[in-house]
Amino acid sequence: MSWWETPLFRLGDSPVTVLSVIILSVTVLVSAIGARALRAGLVRVLRRGGATDEGRAYSIGRIVEYLVFTGGILIGLENVGVSLTALAAVGAVLSVGIGFGLQNIAQNFISGVILLIERPVSQGDVIQVGENLGRVEEIGLRATRVLTFDGISVLVPNSRLISEDVRNLQLPTSRNRLRVGVGVAYGSDLSLVRKILGEVAGADRRVLTEPAPRVFFQSFGDSSLDFELAVWIDDAWARPIVASDLRFAIDAAFRRHGVTIPFPQRDLHLVSGLPGRASEEA
Repeated sequence: MSWWETPLFRLGDSPVTVLSVIILSVTVLVSAIGARALRAGLVRVLRRGGATDEGRAYSIGRIVEYLVFTGGILIGLENVGVSLTALAAVGAVLSVGIGFGLQNIAQNFISGVILLIERPVSQGDVIQVGENLGRVEEIGLRATRVLTFDGISVLVPNSRLISEDVRNLQLPTSRNRLRVGVGVAYGSDLSLVRKILGEVAGADRRVLTEPAPRVFFQSFGDSSLDFELAVWIDDAWARPIVASDLRFAIDAAFRRHGVTIPFPQRDLHLVSGLPGRASEEA
């Protein structure tokens, strides 16, 4: 008996030899490469001509990749003489002992499949999960990679995207509302303030004309009259940039028209002649 035919261990009635391990390893490697190549080709075909959006093409490609890879592993096991029935029995026994340890992995895997099928979030969407706000770069088997506005790649477990509140700034459409608050001094011409804010919004080409920008008089603050400029944009990734540019433009316009943005202040009044003052001095 050659060394590559020497049994290493048995799975049920099936001996596992060195040769079978090599064949299985090659089969798994070829399946992985083939599945990835098939996904890339399928995504290119689906994107061609704009018939399918990028997120849907990515989801379909990922699902096909997982199916082909899993099928390749099963075929490889059969070819090396490993009984899938025996393997299932061994897996059932092992799952009892390590089930709790694999619970999170299985949960994230199932959540990843749900994400690809239901598509509550897709590749390219701008989402917020907890304090993490960024663009979805890749939906993997275990976690989703999100690129934040600071250029930091964050791995978010897929189960969080299913079980927690997730803000998707791309749904139901790419249009989303941006709010910029500003306070003006008491005694300011409020009609002028509203006009200036409207002109600032209209001068920015990234601000949509429909729905139209709105100016809200929010409240009488402690030190200022508080306004809010609400505009609609169609690029969620540009929200911080647009908000910053609007604030620069508002400050410049207020300076040109003599509108004051006050700083927080308190008035202190000293009251003299309090009761009991004269008796204390006597």
